[in-house]
Amino acid sequence: MKIAHVALWTNNLTAQQHFWQDFFGGTSNELYISKNRPGFRSHFIRLHEGATIELMALEALAQGANGTELTGWAHIAINVGARQDVDAMVKRASEQKILVSPARITGDGFYEALIRDPDGNLIEIVSDDE
Repeated sequence: MKIAHVALWTNNLTAQQHFWQDFFGGTSNELYISKNRPGFRSHFIRLHEGATIELMALEALAQGANGTELTGWAHIAINVGARQDVDAMVKRASEQKILVSPARITGDGFYEALIRDPDGNLIEIVSDDE
């Protein structure tokens, strides 16, 4: 089995779409507007290696009218390749003021950094170098 996609509730669908396209080189489908659920809109963003993120927005989400449907996730980890790729993204994230934690080797041996998306959700950028 494999994960088909992960989903992210957002209050700013356009900002998230541009972030994932600009920062991670994702490609987006056309805006989907639901006929079955008033106010629901989404984009699927496909990353280079094929992973897909569904960015979802709902007008009532901003007001908290849907109870359990809130923005965000705990974090998502995205493998961006070699350590120098992480370092390049850290430099870019620092310039964009979205860097939370610079690149480091964690206690369990991962080389990673932590950034924030436009809604403030955490994204780990990790290397597959050992």
